[in-house]
Amino acid sequence: MICFLEKRTILNMKKFVFVMGFLCLSLYMQASGRIGRLRAALKDCRSDYVFVVCHRGDWRHAPENTVKAIEGAADMGADMVEIDIQKTRDGQFVLMHDDTIDRMTEGKGRVADYTVDELKQFRMRRSDGTWSDERIPTLEEALSACKGRLLVNIDKGGDYFAEIEPIIRSTGTEDHVVLKGRNTVENVACQLAAYSDILYMPVVDLDAEGAIPYVASFLSSFRPAAVEVSFRTDKFAKLAYLPMIPASGSRIWINTLWESLCGGHDDEKAMVDPEANWGWVLDWGTSIIQTDRPKELISFLKLKGRCRL
Repeated sequence: MICFLEKRTILNMKKFVFVMGFLCLSLYMQASGRIGRLRAALKDCRSDYVFVVCHRGDWRHAPENTVKAIEGAADMGADMVEIDIQKTRDGQFVLMHDDTIDRMTEGKGRVADYTVDELKQFRMRRSDGTWSDERIPTLEEALSACKGRLLVNIDKGGDYFAEIEPIIRSTGTEDHVVLKGRNTVENVACQLAAYSDILYMPVVDLDAEGAIPYVASFLSSFRPAAVEVSFRTDKFAKLAYLPMIPASGSRIWINTLWESLCGGHDDEKAMVDPEANWGWVLDWGTSIIQTDRPKELISFLKLKGRCRL
Protein backbone atom coordinates (compact mmCIF):
# COMPACT_ATOMS: atom_id res chain seq x y z
CA MET A 1 0.00 0.00 0.00
CA ILE A 2 2.77 2.41 0.93
CA CYS A 3 4.69 1.44 -2.19
CA PHE A 4 1.58 2.12 -4.32
CA LEU A 5 1.09 5.57 -2.75
CA GLU A 6 4.73 6.42 -3.28
CA LYS A 7 4.49 5.46 -6.95
CA ARG A 8 1.33 7.52 -7.40
CA THR A 9 3.00 10.49 -5.70
CA ILE A 10 6.00 10.19 -8.01
CA LEU A 11 3.71 9.97 -11.05
CA ASN A 12 1.77 13.02 -9.91
CA MET A 13 5.01 14.95 -9.40
CA LYS A 14 6.23 13.98 -12.85
CA LYS A 15 2.90 15.03 -14.31
CA PHE A 16 3.11 18.37 -12.48
CA VAL A 17 6.67 18.97 -13.70
CA PHE A 18 5.63 18.09 -17.26
CA VAL A 19 2.62 20.41 -17.19
CA MET A 20 4.63 23.29 -15.74
CA GLY A 21 7.38 22.74 -18.27
CA PHE A 22 4.83 22.72 -21.08
CA LEU A 23 3.25 25.94 -19.83
CA CYS A 24 6.66 27.64 -19.58
CA LEU A 25 7.53 26.48 -23.09
CA SER A 26 4.19 27.71 -24.41
CA LEU A 27 4.67 31.12 -22.81
CA TYR A 28 8.20 31.34 -24.20
CA MET A 29 7.04 30.42 -27.70
CA GLN A 30 4.20 32.93 -27.54
CA ALA A 31 6.62 35.67 -26.47
CA SER A 32 9.19 34.69 -29.10
CA GLY A 33 6.37 34.48 -31.64
CA ARG A 34 5.31 38.06 -31.04
CA ILE A 35 8.80 39.40 -31.64
CA GLY A 36 9.05 37.27 -34.76
CA ARG A 37 5.73 38.60 -36.06
CA LEU A 38 6.71 42.19 -35.29
CA ARG A 39 10.04 41.82 -37.08
CA ALA A 40 8.39 40.22 -40.08
CA ALA A 41 5.90 43.09 -40.28
CA LEU A 42 8.64 45.66 -39.74
CA LYS A 43 10.62 44.29 -42.68
CA ASP A 44 7.56 44.15 -44.94
CA CYS A 45 6.85 47.73 -45.94
CA ARG A 46 3.91 46.50 -48.06
CA SER A 47 2.08 45.56 -44.87
CA ASP A 48 -0.43 48.15 -43.70
CA TYR A 49 0.44 47.46 -40.08
CA VAL A 50 1.26 50.63 -38.13
CA PHE A 51 3.82 50.37 -35.34
CA VAL A 52 3.26 52.30 -32.14
CA VAL A 53 6.49 53.32 -30.43
CA CYS A 54 6.14 54.35 -26.79
CA HIS A 55 8.46 57.31 -26.12
CA ARG A 56 10.54 56.60 -22.97
CA GLY A 57 7.98 53.98 -21.99
CA ASP A 58 4.60 54.54 -20.36
CA TRP A 59 5.84 57.63 -18.54
CA ARG A 60 2.36 58.89 -17.68
CA HIS A 61 1.98 56.01 -15.21
CA ALA A 62 5.60 55.38 -14.18
CA PRO A 63 8.84 57.37 -14.24
CA GLU A 64 10.22 57.57 -17.78
CA ASN A 65 12.98 55.18 -18.84
CA THR A 66 12.26 52.69 -16.05
CA VAL A 67 11.46 48.99 -16.03
CA LYS A 68 7.93 49.78 -14.86
CA ALA A 69 7.46 52.22 -17.77
CA ILE A 70 8.65 49.53 -20.20
CA GLU A 71 6.27 46.98 -18.69
CA GLY A 72 3.42 49.50 -18.92
CA ALA A 73 4.13 50.03 -22.62
CA ALA A 74 4.02 46.28 -23.22
CA ASP A 75 0.81 45.87 -21.21
CA MET A 76 -1.04 48.49 -23.25
CA GLY A 77 -0.07 46.82 -26.55
CA ALA A 78 2.70 49.07 -27.87
CA ASP A 79 4.99 47.44 -30.44
CA MET A 80 8.23 49.14 -29.51
CA VAL A 81 9.64 51.22 -26.69
CA GLU A 82 12.18 53.99 -27.13
CA ILE A 83 14.82 54.28 -24.41
CA ASP A 84 17.75 56.62 -23.82
CA ILE A 85 21.12 55.55 -22.51
CA GLN A 86 23.98 57.25 -20.68
CA LYS A 87 27.38 55.90 -19.70
CA THR A 88 28.34 55.78 -16.01
CA ARG A 89 31.68 56.44 -14.32
CA ASP A 90 32.35 52.71 -14.07
CA GLY A 91 31.76 52.19 -17.78
CA GLN A 92 28.27 50.72 -17.60
CA PHE A 93 25.07 51.92 -19.28
CA VAL A 94 21.90 53.08 -17.59
CA LEU A 95 18.64 54.53 -18.83
CA MET A 96 18.44 58.31 -18.59
CA HIS A 97 17.55 60.90 -21.21
CA ASP A 98 19.42 63.86 -19.71
CA ASP A 99 23.16 64.07 -19.11
CA THR A 100 22.32 64.85 -15.48
CA ILE A 101 20.06 63.15 -12.94
CA ASP A 102 18.64 66.43 -11.61
CA ARG A 103 15.26 66.32 -13.38
CA MET A 104 14.45 62.66 -12.79
CA THR A 105 15.93 61.75 -9.39
CA GLU A 106 16.56 62.97 -5.85
CA GLY A 107 20.22 63.43 -6.72
CA LYS A 108 22.15 66.04 -8.65
CA GLY A 109 25.03 65.96 -11.10
CA ARG A 110 26.11 64.20 -14.25
CA VAL A 111 25.40 60.51 -14.88
CA ALA A 112 29.02 60.14 -15.96
CA ASP A 113 30.20 61.12 -12.46
CA TYR A 114 28.38 58.25 -10.71
CA THR A 115 28.81 54.48 -10.63
CA VAL A 116 25.77 52.26 -11.18
CA ASP A 117 25.65 51.37 -7.48
CA GLU A 118 25.66 55.04 -6.54
CA LEU A 119 22.89 55.83 -9.01
CA LYS A 120 20.77 53.00 -7.64
CA GLN A 121 20.48 54.90 -4.33
CA PHE A 122 18.20 57.57 -5.83
CA ARG A 123 14.44 57.32 -6.19
CA MET A 124 12.95 58.38 -9.51
CA ARG A 125 10.39 61.10 -10.06
CA ARG A 126 6.97 60.52 -11.64
CA SER A 127 5.59 62.90 -14.27
CA ASP A 128 3.46 64.61 -11.60
CA GLY A 129 6.57 65.38 -9.54
CA THR A 130 6.01 62.80 -6.81
CA TRP A 131 8.59 60.19 -5.84
CA SER A 132 8.34 56.52 -6.77
CA ASP A 133 10.16 53.42 -5.59
CA GLU A 134 11.63 52.94 -9.08
CA ARG A 135 15.40 53.13 -9.50
CA ILE A 136 17.51 53.93 -12.54
CA PRO A 137 17.71 50.68 -14.54
CA THR A 138 20.77 49.39 -16.31
CA LEU A 139 20.56 48.71 -20.03
CA GLU A 140 20.71 45.00 -19.21
CA GLU A 141 17.69 45.29 -16.92
CA ALA A 142 15.78 47.27 -19.53
CA LEU A 143 16.49 44.80 -22.33
CA SER A 144 15.47 41.92 -20.07
CA ALA A 145 12.14 43.70 -19.44
CA CYS A 146 11.61 44.05 -23.20
CA LYS A 147 12.49 40.45 -23.99
CA GLY A 148 9.69 38.62 -25.75
CA ARG A 149 7.30 41.55 -25.34
CA LEU A 150 8.55 44.62 -27.22
CA LEU A 151 10.98 45.72 -29.85
CA VAL A 152 13.32 48.36 -28.44
CA ASN A 153 14.78 51.45 -30.03
CA ILE A 154 17.97 52.43 -28.20
CA ASP A 155 18.55 56.14 -28.68
CA LYS A 156 22.28 56.88 -28.96
CA GLY A 157 22.79 53.14 -29.34
CA GLY A 158 24.57 53.63 -32.65
CA ASP A 159 27.10 55.91 -30.96
CA TYR A 160 27.99 53.25 -28.37
CA PHE A 161 27.44 50.13 -30.42
CA ALA A 162 30.78 48.44 -29.75
CA GLU A 163 30.24 48.84 -26.00
CA ILE A 164 26.57 47.86 -25.78
CA GLU A 165 26.73 44.97 -28.26
CA PRO A 166 27.90 42.49 -25.58
CA ILE A 167 24.93 43.55 -23.39
CA ILE A 168 22.50 43.05 -26.27
CA ARG A 169 24.02 39.66 -27.01
CA SER A 170 24.08 38.49 -23.38
CA THR A 171 20.38 39.31 -22.94
CA GLY A 172 19.46 37.49 -26.14
CA THR A 173 17.73 40.54 -27.58
CA GLU A 174 19.62 41.01 -30.85
CA ASP A 175 16.37 40.48 -32.73
CA HIS A 176 14.58 43.06 -30.56
CA VAL A 177 16.91 46.00 -31.15
CA VAL A 178 16.54 48.91 -33.56
CA LEU A 179 19.40 51.41 -33.56
CA LYS A 180 19.28 54.84 -35.14
CA GLY A 181 21.62 57.69 -35.92
CA ARG A 182 23.02 60.10 -38.45
CA ASN A 183 26.09 58.14 -39.54
CA THR A 184 26.94 57.59 -43.19
CA VAL A 185 25.68 54.50 -44.95
CA GLU A 186 29.28 53.28 -45.35
CA ASN A 187 29.92 53.58 -41.62
CA VAL A 188 26.69 51.79 -40.69
CA ALA A 189 27.23 48.98 -43.18
CA CYS A 190 30.71 48.37 -41.78
CA GLN A 191 29.54 48.58 -38.16
CA LEU A 192 26.71 46.08 -38.59
CA ALA A 193 28.30 43.76 -41.15
CA ALA A 194 28.49 40.88 -38.68
CA TYR A 195 24.97 41.30 -37.26
CA SER A 196 22.00 40.15 -39.29
CA ASP A 197 19.42 40.62 -36.51
CA ILE A 198 20.15 44.15 -35.26
CA LEU A 199 18.28 46.71 -37.35
CA TYR A 200 19.40 50.27 -38.12
CA MET A 201 17.43 53.36 -39.05
CA PRO A 202 18.91 56.61 -40.37
CA VAL A 203 17.52 59.84 -38.93
CA VAL A 204 17.09 62.90 -41.12
CA ASP A 205 15.71 66.42 -40.80
CA LEU A 206 14.01 66.98 -44.17
CA ASP A 207 14.42 70.73 -43.73
CA ALA A 208 18.22 70.39 -43.72
CA GLU A 209 20.46 70.79 -46.73
CA GLY A 210 21.50 67.45 -48.21
CA ALA A 211 18.61 65.56 -46.60
CA ILE A 212 17.35 63.90 -49.78
CA PRO A 213 20.75 62.63 -51.00
CA TYR A 214 21.44 61.29 -47.48
CA VAL A 215 18.21 59.27 -47.42
CA ALA A 216 18.76 58.14 -51.02
CA SER A 217 22.19 56.76 -50.10
CA PHE A 218 20.56 54.40 -47.61
CA LEU A 219 17.64 53.44 -49.81
CA SER A 220 19.87 52.53 -52.74
CA SER A 221 22.50 50.43 -50.99
CA PHE A 222 21.36 49.52 -47.47
CA ARG A 223 17.54 49.44 -47.43
CA PRO A 224 16.99 50.08 -43.74
CA ALA A 225 13.86 48.82 -42.01
CA ALA A 226 12.79 52.44 -41.59
CA VAL A 227 13.85 56.05 -42.07
CA GLU A 228 13.05 58.51 -39.29
CA VAL A 229 12.12 61.88 -40.76
CA SER A 230 11.25 65.20 -39.15
CA PHE A 231 9.99 68.45 -40.66
CA ARG A 232 8.85 71.74 -39.17
CA THR A 233 6.02 72.58 -41.58
CA ASP A 234 3.53 70.55 -43.56
CA LYS A 235 3.75 72.86 -46.55
CA PHE A 236 7.06 72.40 -48.29
CA ALA A 237 8.24 70.67 -51.44
CA LYS A 238 10.40 67.97 -49.86
CA LEU A 239 7.34 66.22 -48.42
CA ALA A 240 6.73 64.92 -51.93
CA TYR A 241 9.81 62.72 -51.45
CA LEU A 242 8.23 60.73 -48.60
CA PRO A 243 6.46 58.14 -50.83
CA MET A 244 9.88 57.19 -52.23
CA ILE A 245 10.79 55.64 -48.87
CA PRO A 246 8.16 52.85 -48.84
CA ALA A 247 8.52 52.50 -52.61
CA SER A 248 12.19 51.64 -51.98
CA GLY A 249 11.35 49.00 -49.37
CA SER A 250 11.63 50.92 -46.09
CA ARG A 251 9.08 52.25 -43.64
CA ILE A 252 8.54 55.90 -42.70
CA TRP A 253 8.99 56.69 -39.01
CA ILE A 254 7.55 60.00 -37.76
CA ASN A 255 7.61 61.38 -34.21
CA THR A 256 4.38 63.08 -33.19
CA LEU A 257 5.83 64.06 -29.82
CA TRP A 258 5.80 67.77 -30.51
CA GLU A 259 4.89 69.99 -33.43
CA SER A 260 8.40 70.84 -34.66
CA LEU A 261 9.03 67.19 -35.54
CA CYS A 262 5.92 66.50 -37.62
CA GLY A 263 4.87 69.70 -39.33
CA GLY A 264 2.51 70.68 -36.53
CA HIS A 265 0.51 67.41 -36.43
CA ASP A 266 1.51 66.44 -32.91
CA ASP A 267 -0.03 64.27 -30.20
CA GLU A 268 -1.77 67.02 -28.29
CA LYS A 269 -3.52 68.28 -31.42
CA ALA A 270 -4.45 64.67 -32.18
CA MET A 271 -6.18 64.44 -28.82
CA VAL A 272 -8.62 67.08 -30.14
CA ASP A 273 -8.77 65.97 -33.79
CA PRO A 274 -7.03 62.62 -34.37
CA GLU A 275 -7.99 62.35 -38.04
CA ALA A 276 -6.50 65.74 -38.92
CA ASN A 277 -3.25 64.92 -37.17
CA TRP A 278 -2.48 61.20 -36.77
CA GLY A 279 -4.65 60.61 -39.84
CA TRP A 280 -2.67 63.21 -41.78
CA VAL A 281 0.59 61.48 -40.80
CA LEU A 282 -0.79 58.12 -41.96
CA ASP A 283 -1.94 59.62 -45.28
CA TRP A 284 1.70 60.34 -46.14
CA GLY A 285 2.54 56.66 -45.88
CA THR A 286 3.87 56.68 -42.34
CA SER A 287 3.76 53.25 -40.71
CA ILE A 288 5.80 53.84 -37.53
CA ILE A 289 4.71 56.54 -35.10
CA GLN A 290 6.60 57.42 -31.94
CA THR A 291 4.17 58.98 -29.51
CA ASP A 292 3.62 60.27 -26.00
CA ARG A 293 -0.03 59.16 -26.28
CA PRO A 294 0.32 55.44 -27.05
CA LYS A 295 -2.97 54.31 -25.53
CA GLU A 296 -4.99 56.84 -27.52
CA LEU A 297 -3.05 56.17 -30.72
CA ILE A 298 -3.66 52.43 -30.41
CA SER A 299 -7.40 53.09 -30.01
CA PHE A 300 -7.36 55.35 -33.07
CA LEU A 301 -5.57 52.73 -35.16
CA LYS A 302 -8.07 50.07 -34.15
CA LEU A 303 -10.90 52.34 -35.29
CA LYS A 304 -9.06 52.79 -38.59
CA GLY A 305 -8.84 49.03 -39.04
CA ARG A 306 -5.05 48.99 -38.74
CA CYS A 307 -5.14 45.80 -36.71
CA ARG A 308 -2.78 45.09 -33.83
CA LEU A 309 -0.40 42.12 -33.58
